[in-house]
Amino acid sequence: MSDAQPSRAGDDAMIVAEDVEKWFGHFQALNGITTSVRRGEVVVVMGPSGSGKSTFIRTLNRLERHDRGRIVVDGIELTDDIRNIERIRSEIGMVFQSFNLFPHLTVVDNITLAPRNVRRWPKATAADKAMQLLERVGIPEQAKKYPAQLSGGQQQRVAIARALAMEPRIMLFDEPTSALDPEMIKEVLDVMEELAGSGMTMVVITHEIGFAREAGDRVLFFDAGRLVEEAPPDVFFTSPQTERAQLFLSQIL
Repeated sequence: MSDAQPSRAGDDAMIVAEDVEKWFGHFQALNGITTSVRRGEVVVVMGPSGSGKSTFIRTLNRLERHDRGRIVVDGIELTDDIRNIERIRSEIGMVFQSFNLFPHLTVVDNITLAPRNVRRWPKATAADKAMQLLERVGIPEQAKKYPAQLSGGQQQRVAIARALAMEPRIMLFDEPTSALDPEMIKEVLDVMEELAGSGMTMVVITHEIGFAREAGDRVLFFDAGRLVEEAPPDVFFTSPQTERAQLFLSQIL
């Protein structure tokens, strides 16, 4: 069990993790992670490099298999049953550090690929949805361009639109601004803040303090594979309870 107080998982819990453990060979990457994320909650995950943050959110949609414990997403327990994995993945959108756009496809085609192939949407329906999402992320004029013609911030906004095209109920972000030049970070964070304000359930790994304070409902602090502290942002950033969190914040604030 972690030292942190786990959230009480009620009927509105979208994600429940109970004693989640993960090994890579002899290395234990996750050690007894217990927490939950409520419907519509924005949870910011912080911690030093190698603390288990990315491994944890990758277990939520089975990009990494957890070795012990339970993970339940919107009432569906994540098991080795491929049908459960597919159901959970259909509810979760994910945005990575790297944009992972197909370089040979236009922006619109990148966004419509999954809805057309997985959801079997007609081409026109998918294209209409893509244009709505490009309006939402602020770059409708880029629809016909190719990824190489876009800035990093624009590419990441396309990646967010692509994830939203599948109409997920949960969005996971793994350091979405860490590969961007400083002047491009705000345009991506603005999109994420709008998304948070719309009621999307979000788990976000980031060291962007402004975003965490503005949009986050709770901060989870990881260290050495453990969840060592969790608190609302105003509490975490002003009076962290553990020495490890105090040291971490002294280095980034």
